[in-house]
Amino acid sequence: MVLQRIFTGALLLVCIALAVMAWPYKASFSYEPVGPRAFPLLMLGLMGLALLYQLIRPTPIVHSEDEPALDRETLIKISVCVVLLLVFAGLFEPLGFILSSILIGIPMARLYGGKWLASTVVVILMSIGLYLLFDKAMDVPLPLGLLEFLEN
Repeated sequence: MVLQRIFTGALLLVCIALAVMAWPYKASFSYEPVGPRAFPLLMLGLMGLALLYQLIRPTPIVHSEDEPALDRETLIKISVCVVLLLVFAGLFEPLGFILSSILIGIPMARLYGGKWLASTVVVILMSIGLYLLFDKAMDVPLPLGLLEFLEN
């Protein structure tokens, strides 16, 4: 328990140091309105909040066993997940964000136990919602690919 808290505190200090280093960063050019420092600061902020919670939580997380073994089924899931992410990276430009997210998201949700209908509905709504959030609300352009005709 004490070692967990020491390690968590050290990681929290690293997050704070990295945030202090990233705060004044300004790029000579920027293709997005929020600038290049927003993403690292957001990630460091979220990590910092999680580490702070872990540091002050009242009881430790108790595991019944140290580490579950990497059995054949788990290794197959990990391999399929990596292949799906590689396919997503390859299809991101030609198909666009929405279609590639749907195409990869549904098998990913099914891989981790989602039902067909729930997986399909959630992935479609998340793909469209994330596209609108990034492209419209945050003005970070994402490719539409085959759905380019929807641009106007």
